[in-house]
Amino acid sequence: MLQGERQEQILKQLEIKRAVEVASLAREMGISESTIRRDINELHHMGKLKKVFGGAISISGGMAFGSTNVAVRAHINVGEKEQIAKYAATMVQENDFVFIDAGTTTERMIPYLEKKSVTYVTNGIVHAKKLIDRGLDAYIIGGLLRPSTEAAIGTGAIESIKQYNFTKSFMGTNGVDLERGFSTPDIGEAAVKAAVMKQSDKSVVLADHTKFGIISPVTFAALADACVITDRSAPRYDPYTAIQVAE
Repeated sequence: MLQGERQEQILKQLEIKRAVEVASLAREMGISESTIRRDINELHHMGKLKKVFGGAISISGGMAFGSTNVAVRAHINVGEKEQIAKYAATMVQENDFVFIDAGTTTERMIPYLEKKSVTYVTNGIVHAKKLIDRGLDAYIIGGLLRPSTEAAIGTGAIESIKQYNFTKSFMGTNGVDLERGFSTPDIGEAAVKAAVMKQSDKSVVLADHTKFGIISPVTFAALADACVITDRSAPRYDPYTAIQVAE
């Protein structure tokens, strides 16, 4: 495959998924990872994508159909995620019963959680381990494990969630759109998110500025169903949801 053909394929994948991984592209094209990295570097310098650890992300908004491995997403917009997560952690109060959604931004809340009288529930494998490592009371939802996000989903997870009544839930999202609300690529994850928010007195969505204007295939909540913590002001969204800018 010629260089131009490879680079065109990379950009086509980004149009569909908004993020791609070096290893996956190499397997699909039958070429070495070093060749893919060189192509991504060149496209990055041409301003056609943004290079990140382990892959690349799109520089444009719109529809996002695919889901990227958690190891890649963990290295995207790290500073913004840290800022948002630190602020979100301050919203947890004594005696809260909190759900923490699987995701790379919600995961960053955990080092900032200090209150010992709080009980946490999560569907994230990594999240559960980090919570107990900090000496916090934590329950993990059972269900089918989704490899790309390391989240428990499915009927078992939803039935488990129905028994809980959360004071607060902290949710991740792939897209925030004025008309389509909060969305994610996977039907199973969307169902879990919707079930959690239904069982929550207050839902808080953690979303950096790159998520705004993005639509993923499955909407799990309307903008009015949650407040949003982000890293930049978003005046267009103020009439539809409570926006809090992390400082």
